[in-house]
Amino acid sequence: MTPTRATDPALWPAILSLLQGAFAYMEGRIDPPSSLRTLTPEALTRQAEVGEIWVIGAPVACVILMPKPGVLYVGKLAVAAEHRGQGLARRLIDQAETRAREMGLPALELQTRVELVENQAAFRAMGFQEVGRTAHPGFDRPTSITYRRAVF
Repeated sequence: MTPTRATDPALWPAILSLLQGAFAYMEGRIDPPSSLRTLTPEALTRQAEVGEIWVIGAPVACVILMPKPGVLYVGKLAVAAEHRGQGLARRLIDQAETRAREMGLPALELQTRVELVENQAAFRAMGFQEVGRTAHPGFDRPTSITYRRAVF
């Protein structure tokens, strides 16, 4: 399956459903709760205007890409539970790398929560390295880990 760029707002409900299902395991594990709780079709429209939304299939996997100074930010990477283990997340990361190269950006960057050790391992396995830790507003401890991967 090849990633395709999603531009049709008719896809937003299916993408939201995919994200909600894929991120459900985080409920009660991460503090503060995921920003996914406030994601709407209108917010996806705005993200598609300033960045890019890529999907695989109906969709069964997705990622949101946002250009930032010096990096292409990789957000909301999700694969439906029944499609995990097929390399779809890696395909979307490869697509992000292609887009970063086309935009002249030297690196991919993403964040994951401190509590999600399985995500940390997956990102390290895809060549990402930890470059920092940050705290959400109101927290006196790191809540997120920032990872970066050079684009070749």
